[in-house]
Parts: sequence; C-alpha cells; structure tokens
Amino acid sequence: MIDERQVHQALQGVKHPESDRSLMELGMIRDVRVEDKQVRFTVVLPFMNVPVKDQIVSEARAAVEKLPGVERVTVKLAEMTQKERAHFMSAQHEGSAQGLNRVKHVVAVLSGKGGVGKSTVAGLLAVALRREGYKVGLLDADITGPSIPKMFFPTLKRPSNSPLGILPVDSKTGIKIMSINLLLPSEDQAVIWRGPLISKAIQQFWGDVFWGDLDYLVVDLPPGTADASLTVMQSIPLEGVVLVTTPQGLAGMVVRKAAQMTRHMGAPILGLVENMSYITCPKCGERIEIFGPSKAAATAEKFSIPLLGRLPLDPRISKLCDAGMIERYSADAFAPIARELVASVEGKADR
Repeated sequence: MIDERQVHQALQGVKHPESDRSLMELGMIRDVRVEDKQVRFTVVLPFMNVPVKDQIVSEARAAVEKLPGVERVTVKLAEMTQKERAHFMSAQHEGSAQGLNRVKHVVAVLSGKGGVGKSTVAGLLAVALRREGYKVGLLDADITGPSIPKMFFPTLKRPSNSPLGILPVDSKTGIKIMSINLLLPSEDQAVIWRGPLISKAIQQFWGDVFWGDLDYLVVDLPPGTADASLTVMQSIPLEGVVLVTTPQGLAGMVVRKAAQMTRHMGAPILGLVENMSYITCPKCGERIEIFGPSKAAATAEKFSIPLLGRLPLDPRISKLCDAGMIERYSADAFAPIARELVASVEGKADR
C-alpha cells in the first residue's frame, strides 16, 4: 500500500523550474492525502498566474503517478499567504546570515504618504517594545530617505562585519538597528539608486545581517506603494502591517491606497495609528485639533481594522529625534498602542 511518506519522497525529487530546490523544500506542497489507490495534494503557488504553473503541476503529477499502485492523482492549486510567499522568495536567495537568525515576529510600519511621521512611529514602537522587555530590532527600509539613525544616535555609528554576517548597531537601550545611513561616508550623502538596487539592499538587510534572537523586528517602510514596499512584502515574512496617517483628508486618501496594497499582497493589517492628531495646550491642557477633526475612526472602520491610537503633536519628540535621543522620550501615549499590538500579534501566533 502506498502511503503519504512515499508521496513526499517522490515530490522531493521535483525541482522548481526556476530554482535548484525541490517543491517540498520551497514549501509548495500541502495537504497530501492517500485513499486506496488515489492520491490528492495541493500545489501552493506564490501567485496563481505564475508562468511556470502548468509545468510545476505536470511534473509533480508525473512524479507521483510513477509510484507503484497509484491509479489516480488529483492536484489542486492554492495561492501562498504573505508569510509563505516571503519564505519562498527568500529560500531562493538566502543570505549569509538568514539561516542563523531567529526572529519571532516582523512588523512593518507603512504610511503611503510622506511627512506623516511614519519613521517616528516606527522608532517609538521599537522603543516601547524594548521597554516592555522584548528583544527588538529596527530595519530601516527607507533606502533613499533614511532617518532612523538620526533619531537614535547623537553621533554616527558603523556596523561591523563578522563570520556570521553584518552586525547591526546597538542603540543605548539595546535595540539592534540597520540602515543605509550607517554605511554611507556622510549622513548627508544621497542614495541615487533605481528600484532593483533598492530592493537588493533591503533583501541584504534581511538576509545578510546577523540579527540573532529577536522577539520583534520593526521594519520602517518608505512612503508609497512602489518597489521597496513590494520587496518587503514579497521577501520578508510579516506578522502584519501598522498603517500611519494624520487627520488631513489627503493623508487619509493615500493611506487607504496603502491599505489596499497591503491587502492585495496578503499581509495582515494590525491596525491604524493617527499621528499629529492634536496638540495639548501647555497652559490649560485643552486638546486642539490643529489639522482638523480626526478621521482615523472612519478609516479604521472602512477597512475593519483596529484603531490603535491617536498620537499628539509634541515638540519634545522633535527635539529628541534631532538630538539622536528618541529613547529618552516618555512615550506615555504610545505604551498602550504597543501593548495592544503585542496582544494582537501574540494572539495570532497562538491560533
């Protein structure tokens, strides 16, 4: 009698047409079932319309049909989740440190529009998670507009090389940070690269950097829905995405585009943060909505996602970021956001 183990072994010999790895190694086989002399299994594709789809199915079916006793093979097709797709992509271009890293959860921060404080939110999220006792890394994927090092380091630090890979720079509180600005001769030097080079740099920050053991890796995405964001969503297994907006209608419109892209790529949206939502009068304590009424609740409702919180416009955060001392910010308004995010991520992991 044929069994599932024999089917797995047969499929182990079927290589992806564009790779030297087998379909089993790439995580492309699911739900193998053997009933009498019939075999059923699912081929999981990164996207349903990949050009080599028919060839993959044909070769997989032929390999199983060769097993003695098999009379019928049924192959179903399914599309990978975002995490599965990222593992598939990275398995074909594995970096020098990728097999050594143990990163439990990856959370990306995306705005769609520039100038809404996305990098500040990413930095505060990393700080808040570190204060909760987690091992945290911060990957600056905004290759052409990197600002994370400026927030964390009063003076420029440099990553170092090791036999394990590139070593990220530790912040004062122990957050592991990697950014293109840590590698440039001067922090003012422009990165004038086309999309493929930007994508390659992001892949190297994920695969060639020795992050070690991390509970959370926060990825600061650039504004928009172009190459860099696509690279992260295709190459890095995300637990989910945090969207950042401001009260202005224009910012809301653009963040809705970012939400559409995130959903299209199959990445879960963990919630929405409205930055610069209000300012608190230093004399009377009144909240003043200087950019108009909040639209965060309506945006969150439209996409059926949690509203994680509304952050004030605070001059102190600007001064501390300019001085490379974001970790000194009290971030009282951000602590509940980080805890809710952790509860969501840990809850997903348990299911």
